[in-house]
Amino acid sequence: MKIKAGYTLTYDCPQPTPMLLCLNVHPSRRADLLTPQVVQFSPEIESWTYADPFGNACTRITAPAGPLTISSEFTIYDTGLPDYVPYDAVQHEVRDLPDEVLVYLLGSRYCETDRLTDIAWALFGQTQAGWPRVQAILDFVHHHIRFDYQLADRRRSAYGAYEERVGVCRDFAHLALTLCRCMNIPARYCTGYLGDIKVAPVPAPMDFSGWFEVYLGGHWYTADARHNTPRVGRILMAVGRDATDVAISTQFGPATLTRFEVVTDEVLMDEVA
Repeated sequence: MKIKAGYTLTYDCPQPTPMLLCLNVHPSRRADLLTPQVVQFSPEIESWTYADPFGNACTRITAPAGPLTISSEFTIYDTGLPDYVPYDAVQHEVRDLPDEVLVYLLGSRYCETDRLTDIAWALFGQTQAGWPRVQAILDFVHHHIRFDYQLADRRRSAYGAYEERVGVCRDFAHLALTLCRCMNIPARYCTGYLGDIKVAPVPAPMDFSGWFEVYLGGHWYTADARHNTPRVGRILMAVGRDATDVAISTQFGPATLTRFEVVTDEVLMDEVA
């Protein structure tokens, strides 16, 4: 299948403001692009791309004073298959994990393993190691948090989501991946596109989505506590320790987001014709 995706964002800055952008398709999906994925700016400004420590393709700019519109639109190939569920994937002993994976066992800005370890072991210590343990965590978080877009809070951490029992997709991901780390399962945060493809459409405006991946049996596998069911059409943009590492924009000065539009739609056959 083909998916048309993209975004239009406008920031208003009172003064020239350096920014880091994490808006490119992840390098692992570049081969699937059917049209170029280019970040465009209005007015035109200087920009350059770099690879961050997690392998994401990021962009550096200095936004001028006044409004700056950032946009991109592209078409990408997708298998049309739902997320793979690795029912038999085994959990590694910590001593056997690759060195580069160990960082995803540690606490981070939004993922306080120190505050949730005792809770995690009390809840999941008797579960079967491997994917069954991950699934138990997904089930718990899916039912523990109530999704409410109106109550989104960029300051809310995994422990905050556990206590408040409300949040958006990033809160589901932060709590679930932190519980996985507490149980010695490496887990990393993911951001990208996830449209209403092969599911009933949601009336809320489209947004970027947050989920996570777990490292089992030598591979990274998708896990999604918010939906807790395999989905079709994920387009990965970036991975990191938590939402801090994959923020769509990081501003080094005042900037107000005044326009935010995201599109993720399946390209139907009549549209192709």
